[in-house]
Amino acid sequence: MVTRPRRPPSRSAGFTLIEVMVVLVIIAILASFAVPRLMDRPDAARDVKARADLRTLASALDLYKLDNLDYPTAAQGLAVLVGGEPATPGEARPRAYLDRLPKDPWGRGYQYLRPGLHGEFDLFTLGADGLPGGEGVNADVGTWNLDG
Repeated sequence: MVTRPRRPPSRSAGFTLIEVMVVLVIIAILASFAVPRLMDRPDAARDVKARADLRTLASALDLYKLDNLDYPTAAQGLAVLVGGEPATPGEARPRAYLDRLPKDPWGRGYQYLRPGLHGEFDLFTLGADGLPGGEGVNADVGTWNLDG
């Protein structure tokens, strides 16, 4: 068995501080172009979530109507979709159509109107500003504009 003599470690192994700094500066320059383009994505994601929640709630309301022959009243609201306690002792527990009521992407409850202005019922969220109307991220999202 032939053994080779050991060489001391080379000083050229690894990166110098200047090389690391140049790479970091290049990454920072690239990020400065990419970040502004990605910043509006959270608003788009909130809009998609609101539309998906409204479709789920509308489907649950349709199932409720199949079982009860009518949609819940405005006074009953969306709370009837999660079941609840029976009205009188010994009565069967109301059917739950959802495990829980979702909050809109801005942390508020969804609104329910019966009769609605745009159909038998209206489901909607008031957008980022929480005020009726608005444009862009502040626009209302409702069952009347789910496909828009």
